[in-house]
Amino acid sequence: MSQPERTTAGVVQMTSTADVSRNLDAACALVEQAAARGASFVGLPENFAFLRSEGEPVPEPQELDGAWVARMAELARRLRVTLLLGSLPERVPGDSRVRNTSVLLGPGGETLAIYRKIHLFDIDLPGMEHLKESKAVKAGDEIVVAPTPLGPVGLSICYDLRFPELYRELARRGARVLCVPSAFTERTGKAHWEVLLRARAIENLAYVFAPAQVGHHGGGRASHGQAMIVDPWGTVVAQVPDGEGIALAELDFGRLERLRRELPALDHARLLERHPSSP
Repeated sequence: MSQPERTTAGVVQMTSTADVSRNLDAACALVEQAAARGASFVGLPENFAFLRSEGEPVPEPQELDGAWVARMAELARRLRVTLLLGSLPERVPGDSRVRNTSVLLGPGGETLAIYRKIHLFDIDLPGMEHLKESKAVKAGDEIVVAPTPLGPVGLSICYDLRFPELYRELARRGARVLCVPSAFTERTGKAHWEVLLRARAIENLAYVFAPAQVGHHGGGRASHGQAMIVDPWGTVVAQVPDGEGIALAELDFGRLERLRRELPALDHARLLERHPSSP
């Protein structure tokens, strides 16, 4: 698959709730806006079609060939865009839990890749509700780099962002774009969201593509927002300031390859053995 020197990408910011019909309509409208402005790669956030309190059971777990994906595949086909479905609750046969699953669709509506969130958001911060994603979600275990019309794309979801070793492996496998569809909490997002995204871009000399949830979703849950695209030098080149919307940026892969030649940190990386702690 030939890889373009440049492409226009668009991140989507949403305020999803438990109203699936409204969420899907909003997602389609925002993807159409991005495509109308020239984006050939568009990303939706984590839980774009359904979002409420972390750990609560999902009333409509989905098959990956089900109605939600079918509707978005038709949209990708009609608009001729590569479309990242940030995540949806995938049914797990024989288990009450779901997978938190990204689906990457090609411009023909075909499924290019599936990624199931590896790191689950189980936290206990003073002053916050105790969030335990693992109550309702089963973790994935596969690292995914997908061949796409814009070149190799590495997939991740939200809390994965705190684990730099995942992104180094995605880069090692050839990823030029690192996708991080998210629903960061207000508190952790304010403190850490932008700095973590910029760090992953700088460490791996890659574009970081981060659609996001924003605002109040019901059930006491709220997200930070600030959907953005970060370039390989760590500069935020596009972001949605507040509310639902889109932000577009040109991805210049010629510049990315030049930066990787001029600052070959990926080639200089050394794998260090882990040693058990001294008693």
